[in-house]
Amino acid sequence: MRISITEKSALVIVDVQNDFLPGGALPVPNGDLVTEPLNNYISFFKKKNLPIFATKDWHPRNHISFRDRGGPWPPHCIQHTTGAEISGKLVLPPTVRLVDKAFSPDKDAYSGFQETTLYPELYKLGVKRLFIGGLATDYCVKATVLDSIKLEFETILLLDAIKGVSSEDSEKAIKEIILNGAIGIVLEDLIMN
Repeated sequence: MRISITEKSALVIVDVQNDFLPGGALPVPNGDLVTEPLNNYISFFKKKNLPIFATKDWHPRNHISFRDRGGPWPPHCIQHTTGAEISGKLVLPPTVRLVDKAFSPDKDAYSGFQETTLYPELYKLGVKRLFIGGLATDYCVKATVLDSIKLEFETILLLDAIKGVSSEDSEKAIKEIILNGAIGIVLEDLIMN
């Protein structure tokens, strides 16, 4: 399917942080492979001077999602650590808008919209179409995309710029996302005008 980046579009990059990349505290298999395709999308959005957002887990040391508090995950993306930083392989412009999520000790948040500044900022900018990629397909990408659909954005999933924890769960997540109304594309599907 061919699709264009309109004047009311924004790019949302989900959680491409050091801890989710190889060598990190909670690495997504081949998670680093999203950086090159995302840089291509970033380049297109920069050329059109359109907004680019990057969400990040910003956990306190005692976050509820961590195993020592009964959660499913090892400690990761702890505030003010190298693991929480966005990957240096992403060529983000100085104008990128960073969105912290899951920063309360007793509340988890997979979606980039959950108790964050993302929706108010998009609304203020008059954005109607969201292009979403990042990590991980079966967790934070899925939650962010499904919320985007619920919030009535025209939602585009960047199939060549996502990786998941489990390939089986990621396939299920993509099917669910498409069934709920998102459009799945790869870079070659973009109409550049």
